[in-house]
Amino acid sequence: MADRRPRVWVSQPLFDDTVAQLAAYCDVVATEQVSAHSAAELAAQLADVDGALVTLNDRIGAAEIANAPALKMIANVGVGYNNLDIGALSAAGILASNTPDVLTETTADLGFSLLMAAARRIVESDRWLRDGNWGQWSFTTMLGADLHGSTLGILGMGRIGQAIARRGHHGFGMKVLYHNRSQLPAEQEQAVGARYVGFDELLANVDHLVLVLPYTAQNHHIINAAALAQMKPSATLVNIARGGIVDELALADALAHGRLASAALDVYENEPNVRPELLALCNIVLTPHIGSASLATRRAMVQVAVDNLLAGLGIGPDAGKPANAINAELLGNGTARIAAAGKKIGDKKR
Repeated sequence: MADRRPRVWVSQPLFDDTVAQLAAYCDVVATEQVSAHSAAELAAQLADVDGALVTLNDRIGAAEIANAPALKMIANVGVGYNNLDIGALSAAGILASNTPDVLTETTADLGFSLLMAAARRIVESDRWLRDGNWGQWSFTTMLGADLHGSTLGILGMGRIGQAIARRGHHGFGMKVLYHNRSQLPAEQEQAVGARYVGFDELLANVDHLVLVLPYTAQNHHIINAAALAQMKPSATLVNIARGGIVDELALADALAHGRLASAALDVYENEPNVRPELLALCNIVLTPHIGSASLATRRAMVQVAVDNLLAGLGIGPDAGKPANAINAELLGNGTARIAAAGKKIGDKKR
């Protein structure tokens, strides 16, 4: 009797040709339209599948996997995974993976683009011109802040933080300060021209602050009214990490009352809903979570997720060992629900 093919759910429309790689080894159920799945819908979809390819839209915890006895692997298409309750997944023996590395440079590009747009008031200038306000050139029209020679602050110094530091130091001659859970090795600091400082010192001394730290309960609203009060009134704040890191009402108030010059956000606490207090401001740039949104990078992310999922289902050269397992400790202690088939890519027997 032929082995049962694994059953896989793809939660959102991705790239058909890449997702099609799953169909060579699995029965694939793919969502055809971008969907905001309810908890009940997620639970229903996960109930009878062996694996799932999901995105940050899909919040999966204990309730969603409670009746999913066959589920072995959830492959998240994204480097962040606060949409997944890793503790609950680990307790159930379900592997989870993400897609680091492939989006580093693209996300850093977007972060630096937002910094330039906010500091130099580019979006504000565009709107002002389109609204017919440019009657005559003026020496003081839309004066912004320089990037070159200024002090760049980075909160969170992982791959993306270091990529932003490189751009600032080597490209714009910026002095780079950073704060992180732990200090980088000296050679890594030297490579990106960065110096480690305490959190309060970072806030007080930077002209521009970019947030690139992961979201955790400890980091919730780490940028609050008190933190913003420590920053220069002339400073720029950029968030390309996760929305919950910033107290958005405190940020809106600081921008509205001149306690902060400008800001740019690509992420929001309740996205896709953006607070009206932010929408009403002219000195903030708002983009719809597009940090990794280049065609090449998004394709690469889906490919990594597909490779992870196949490995977690016991298929391919990395069978049983997905390269980007978040809860990789399951592999070491034998509690992961890994398929025993151990099929190789190229072996398409039913």
